[in-house]
Amino acid sequence: MHILSTIMSNANSEEAFNIRIGYLKPETEEIAKNELRETPEVKEAAIKELRELLHAATDINYKDDDEFLVIFLRACHFYPQSALEKMRTTASFRKDNAALVHGLVIEQLKDKFIKYGIVNVLKNCDQLGRRILIVNCGELWDPNSVPSDDVFRMLYMVHIAAQLEPETQIRGVVCIMDFDGLSMKQVRALSPSFSKRLLTFIQDAMPLRMKEVHFVKQPFIFKMVWALFKPFVREKLNKRMHFHGGDMKSLQKFISPEILPENYKGTLPKIDYGGADWFPAVEKHTDFVKEWSEMGPAKW
Repeated sequence: MHILSTIMSNANSEEAFNIRIGYLKPETEEIAKNELRETPEVKEAAIKELRELLHAATDINYKDDDEFLVIFLRACHFYPQSALEKMRTTASFRKDNAALVHGLVIEQLKDKFIKYGIVNVLKNCDQLGRRILIVNCGELWDPNSVPSDDVFRMLYMVHIAAQLEPETQIRGVVCIMDFDGLSMKQVRALSPSFSKRLLTFIQDAMPLRMKEVHFVKQPFIFKMVWALFKPFVREKLNKRMHFHGGDMKSLQKFISPEILPENYKGTLPKIDYGGADWFPAVEKHTDFVKEWSEMGPAKW
């Protein structure tokens, strides 16, 4: 088991604290072909059509270079009309939440990422090559120090950075929502407006493939939180949500124990890293985040 962990650790070394630009494994290209219809011919034609659709659309404003258009096309299986619609719903969401996302730049959230352990990313991908985002919604989160609006902005910034990875565009992402130590302090911060905003973002305004959402270590009062979230969850996302409580064997049916840290009864060491380790990787792409902060609606 130790040898396997070491091998996987070495294989995943390029994933740790590093946004992988222009990096695509041969097997990932096969996944893109089989799951997303991505072939050179389909890709070229779809980029051309989406660019024409975007130029004709007067209500939205996005970059039109190949790499940027492919982000939306991969999220929509290379159907240009669907990608344009995703661009529109994303723009609409951004306009509705302009106070939080318009003009969002990295420096605004740097202290929150570094000082608090709310949002983290495993330094290794899972057995299917997917990034794993961890959101600590329990006792590690003090809403007095980090209001729910800032938690949302942190998640929003992480998703912008994740778009830069072709591997992640194709393989998708997994989210672990950790409610260990949840109390009424956090329940009050997880308001109906926060719940609606987060789920609208995931379902309508995130050009990434959300493959699985795992709820772990949720205590009895989590029922109050779920009562707020449930009305906004549509069928597609609902099928990808899994509730495990304290049963890590249940979680490991989806995520191999060889890639999970000790925190989730995995074989890897306990998590001893966080935003301070991750943030420099995001900071390298300040320009991309800044560009994103102005895109979406033609008029704000």
